[in-house]
Amino acid sequence: MNYLRASALEFRLRYLTHLLIFGLGFWAPWDRLLPRGNSFVVNASAWPALASLPWRAGWFSFPVSTELVLVLGILCAALAAFLRTWGSAYLGSGVVKDGAMHAGIVADGPFRFVRNPLYLGTFLHAVALALLMPPTGAIFAVLLTALVQARLIAGEEYFLSSTIGASYTAYKAAVPRILPALTPRIPAFGERPRWGQAILGEIYMIGFALSLAVFGWRYDRILLIKCVLISLGLSLIARAAIPPAPQKQEPAANPGA
Repeated sequence: MNYLRASALEFRLRYLTHLLIFGLGFWAPWDRLLPRGNSFVVNASAWPALASLPWRAGWFSFPVSTELVLVLGILCAALAAFLRTWGSAYLGSGVVKDGAMHAGIVADGPFRFVRNPLYLGTFLHAVALALLMPPTGAIFAVLLTALVQARLIAGEEYFLSSTIGASYTAYKAAVPRILPALTPRIPAFGERPRWGQAILGEIYMIGFALSLAVFGWRYDRILLIKCVLISLGLSLIARAAIPPAPQKQEPAANPGA
């Protein structure tokens, strides 16, 4: 069904799309339409709103609940950075940042456990980042990110199935789409990882994860948002130093957002 698949233009603009989603999540302009006394929008961010749930249920004190939400956010941010860096090391940061889809199968690193580690990492990052957004903005950002990821995955799978055919069909049958297997599902091809390039390409994800782990315990939302912006700025500079993706079709790699 074509309407479930992202177009080539959507794929090319995927980074801008995510930036707009996150920007709207922080802005949450629709909150102005809600009653001023609405308890759901009193909190400055989703972080205390989430922490209040186990507290109101009587499971934990509010300070403990706040710390548990922070730990969950750190774990999501760290796993997101790890998955994307690990995947980029084998996929190639030039392919990751490229606006075109590339034909080929990567059977090394995380791609032996899950077909879309980069998209999974992006979604986990959205969950962690949403803690700093207003509650309604957090819901918007997480749900829309999930929808965009699903469309991008569907678009890539259609492209790869049409381009590669039987070998990709066999790969799809062996490796889970989004929930990683506990053990490798296919033998390794022997591709060597390019860690330096991958770290350079994922500075934003790594920077946010480190910022949340180091400064999150100050419970200063504005400071963490500044860290997000600094990490984003550094990533834009770093991306300029990443060599472009190879122009040849084979061997290339599964594109990733």
